[in-house]
Amino acid sequence: MAGEKVRLGVIGVGGMGAGHCVNAKKLEEVQLTAVADIDAARAKEIGEQYGVPYFERHRDMLAQDMVDAVVIATPHYFHPPIAIDAFEAGLHVLSEKPIGVSVSMAERMIEAAEKSGKVFAVMFQMRTEPAVRKARELVEAGELGETRRTLLISPEFRSQAYYDSGGWRATWKGEGGGPLMNQGPHIMDMFTLLGGMPSRVTGWTKTLIHDIEVEDHAEATLEYPNGATGYVYISTCEVRPGQLIEIVGDKGKLRYVDGEMHLYRNQPPVSEFNRTNTEPWGTPKVVEVELELPESESGHGAVLRNFARAILYGEELISPGADGIKSLELANAIMLSSHKGEPVDIPVDRQEFDDLIDHLRSTSTFKKKRVKPKRQMDPRLKGK
Repeated sequence: MAGEKVRLGVIGVGGMGAGHCVNAKKLEEVQLTAVADIDAARAKEIGEQYGVPYFERHRDMLAQDMVDAVVIATPHYFHPPIAIDAFEAGLHVLSEKPIGVSVSMAERMIEAAEKSGKVFAVMFQMRTEPAVRKARELVEAGELGETRRTLLISPEFRSQAYYDSGGWRATWKGEGGGPLMNQGPHIMDMFTLLGGMPSRVTGWTKTLIHDIEVEDHAEATLEYPNGATGYVYISTCEVRPGQLIEIVGDKGKLRYVDGEMHLYRNQPPVSEFNRTNTEPWGTPKVVEVELELPESESGHGAVLRNFARAILYGEELISPGADGIKSLELANAIMLSSHKGEPVDIPVDRQEFDDLIDHLRSTSTFKKKRVKPKRQMDPRLKGK
């Protein structure tokens, strides 16, 4: 396909999917050639808007020789089965986050991708931000040394009107969770990317202020294989500013604060100073290092372009689909621990989590008092 455009189909064109159609039209590596949505009227509306064939059933799209790759932007539970259908049809896949609700289904998705040999990516656009690119570079270069502590604080406020904008939102049957499944995956991906995966999680989830059946508030303490500890807080009850990631190591500290990255270097490393210092009140010197951020394209369009170039030219993926299991594993662990009332180990027991979700879905009696459907993407993300 070198030198050609990737023929792209978008499955699910309500909110984010419509945004992906916008980005597809802007990129020289991509040609939007079809759309699909279970809402026939919506599929027709978007198809006619872009002058491309439209389908109510994604399998009907996949059966035609119209697309080389698909973007999946449906509710969460549908990501794995649609992706598996696409891989079996010989197509490349870019999935919205999370790649699934459970790690067991995500693993089936990854296995299907590996079997097909096709490109598989996940829409973690935060990875394209210059500050995040630089942070990855620093961590991979060993600038922080051995990790001692991690911290994630993420206010992700959503109003009741947001939850009322879709019948599937914030339900066990439709979404499979609250901020852990919807608002949190991006920042949790960044958190695990920089701080690594914990080995044990003690989680608490609550529903504090919204009329929903899933959590709107989640917290967890973390334990890492080397003895390091961490803390996670994600809530749709609190308004920004205040989004924060800290990765603390022997050599220094990395702080991501509301989009800005800061690196503090210990001179010398704490372990060395502790061993050699003879002054009772001595402490290592801490110096903030001025960071030169790379100039790079960022946002949803950057991930879509990279996905297309991986197909066309073998470019390395910024956000490989298999990486999507890391933040999902953390989310599953927090949910499972909260419902069990005790710590759980990572990897999460797949069957135990599946049994929990199946139970929550099958016993749900929650009925939304008011639903005012509104299918549109977050206006803050337009153009990104």
